[in-house]
Amino acid sequence: MDKAAVLLELRAIGLVPVLRAESVAEAMALAAAIANGGVTVLEVTMTVPGAMHVMRRLAEERPDILIGAGTVLDPETARMCILEGAKFVVSPALNVKTIEMCHRYSVAVLPGALTPTEIVTAWQAGADVVKVFPASAMGGAKYLTALKGPLPQVELIPTGGVSLATAPEFLQAGAFALGVGSDLVDAKAMAAGKPEIVTETARKYLQIVREFRAAQSGAISAKG
Repeated sequence: MDKAAVLLELRAIGLVPVLRAESVAEAMALAAAIANGGVTVLEVTMTVPGAMHVMRRLAEERPDILIGAGTVLDPETARMCILEGAKFVVSPALNVKTIEMCHRYSVAVLPGALTPTEIVTAWQAGADVVKVFPASAMGGAKYLTALKGPLPQVELIPTGGVSLATAPEFLQAGAFALGVGSDLVDAKAMAAGKPEIVTETARKYLQIVREFRAAQSGAISAKG
């Protein structure tokens, strides 16, 4: 899948679950539970023990899942993740060298930024999408709305503070997709032997995105 197709898939699914786990086995189980709910995009953070191994196994065993690498702080790590099968690279902060490395491999890159200056700097450096993190610390969806006013051309993925309750607000604010953490990637539910809770939450998130996109398309058609 080339970069353009990856970006189209990210927007179509509209969700980027941020996978944090204590082991490879837990990570694989969470990935399966999320995918069973129809959310076939996953960001495997480098904070997961054996994160490279998780990406390699997912690439081999779950070709239906679009795998991304998260918490990537430098170009060397980005390169290793890409070689293990990552189709997009996410960072909590801006590192221009990491963007350059991803361009070298024609892989989508989503660096983190927070202030307008940081966001524009990331966009001008070649970010495909900018991750607004932590969005909750800046007022959530209202902050995204404020950013999109002067920066409508910049694609943004809010992360931090996204939940089933706030997801519609972030989409309405102009989010390209939503970075979702523990509200979906529920390690406690998995530890309790209840993966169905994660699967059902994934379905609910997907339904929110689909309903919003459908309403958006309907509104555009009505104007036309």
